[in-house]
Amino acid sequence: MQRRTLIKTLAALAAAGATLATTLAHADDKVIKVGTMSGPDAQIWSVVTKVAAREGLTLKVIEFNDYVQPNAALDAGDLDANGFQHQPFLDSQIRQRGYHIVNVGLTYTSPMGFYSKKYKSLKDLPEGAKVGIQNDPSNGNRALLLLQKYGVIKLKPGAGANGVNATPLDVAENPKKIRLVELDAAQLPRALDDLDAASINTDYAVKAGLQPTKDAIGIEDLKGPYANLIAVREQDRNKPWVKKLVAAYESDDVRHFLDTQFKGSIVPAF
Repeated sequence: MQRRTLIKTLAALAAAGATLATTLAHADDKVIKVGTMSGPDAQIWSVVTKVAAREGLTLKVIEFNDYVQPNAALDAGDLDANGFQHQPFLDSQIRQRGYHIVNVGLTYTSPMGFYSKKYKSLKDLPEGAKVGIQNDPSNGNRALLLLQKYGVIKLKPGAGANGVNATPLDVAENPKKIRLVELDAAQLPRALDDLDAASINTDYAVKAGLQPTKDAIGIEDLKGPYANLIAVREQDRNKPWVKKLVAAYESDDVRHFLDTQFKGSIVPAF
């Protein structure tokens, strides 16, 4: 009786071990849900999906139309990863909402620009011009720094530096008395008819039929601090699929797609 019991026990342990081994061997077989923005980001992730599939990693790309939902969905576990934001934006979201999300790899740099249907240069803005900027801290900061770069305004010393976002309250000099209108990033392209100029993130600009390097009346340097990234939950950062996901994005296929499809308005950051 004891011998039969021992044999059954050993058989059960062997079966359990085999099941565990199978589970580990196929740990990457799960579908990895990745959140991104519709438009250029989604186009790029379609290429990443094909590269990942060749390495045995199945991706499901879920598209969003605003910058708030992808991090909320990732933190809640509804997504496994997202790729749409730069580090300053992620940092501000973590400070505001307490997310446990980390950067695991860079994707591309997308210089933000100012656009206008009325003027050819930011220097042409008239007295009292209405200028739209993003109402989220990190992108609003970028817009203000860009206005300063082109000499439209001057910020207080240190504003917008060392991880501290500038706000319209930090404008120290405004010789043309421009009126800053803060709007949600997604609304800015639609508001161009009512504004003299507006800062627009590249993904929204492209969706609105604007080509940054051709149509912007003021644009960030191509190599700046705002490289986009892939984010995952802290608990997942060392999982095997994360390494495969990042490698798929940093592939030659994706680099070639960025270089040929976007012609300098979106450049690889890896």
